[in-house]
Amino acid sequence: MRVILGLFTIFFVQCALAELHCEHKKPDIPTEWLDLHDSCTNVVKAHIMEELKAALQYMAMGAHFSRDQVNRPGFAKLFFNAASEEREHAVKLIHYLLMRGKLTDGVTDLVIKNNLAPSVTEWADAASALRDALKLEATVTNKIKTLISVCDGSTAATNINDYHLADYLTGEFLTEQYEGQRDLAGKLSNLDKMMDSHGVLGEFLFDKKLL
Repeated sequence: MRVILGLFTIFFVQCALAELHCEHKKPDIPTEWLDLHDSCTNVVKAHIMEELKAALQYMAMGAHFSRDQVNRPGFAKLFFNAASEEREHAVKLIHYLLMRGKLTDGVTDLVIKNNLAPSVTEWADAASALRDALKLEATVTNKIKTLISVCDGSTAATNINDYHLADYLTGEFLTEQYEGQRDLAGKLSNLDKMMDSHGVLGEFLFDKKLL
């Protein structure tokens, strides 16, 4: 009985393998729907790298404040959450390019780069880290605005009018950027006043508030 079952198994496996192909034919899909200009595609791809770079910088901040010698879990949580948000932005842009049919290959090239390492990995105190975070957000915001200007028709040299991409970036990204910048500026203002009055104790109390 075992021999018969073994023969049947070998037979079915061979039949299945006979139907498998390592390659399939390239589908014949019309290209008229691919209307995202190459210039826009390139700047979106470049900005994906900026979002990932910002994510790694925030991860470095979170790691720094997680160290036992620093031990500021509130700030660590703040920066790790910021890293997740930046990474989510990169994923959203990848999904957008996929939706527009402009990312059919080379997806891994967007995330395998050697120039994403954080530029700073240690901070004297939490206030200096918040200042760096606010500067980082301002840099990302300006790059998004530049990206929009390339694709919304405002740049005469490119003559591109991709209103959908411009609207998507304005509504999905810029509002969050401005809100995030205001939040960081407010936190820095409060922390600066607390540290001025109470020194390290002020930073400690602010950290607990973040938790």
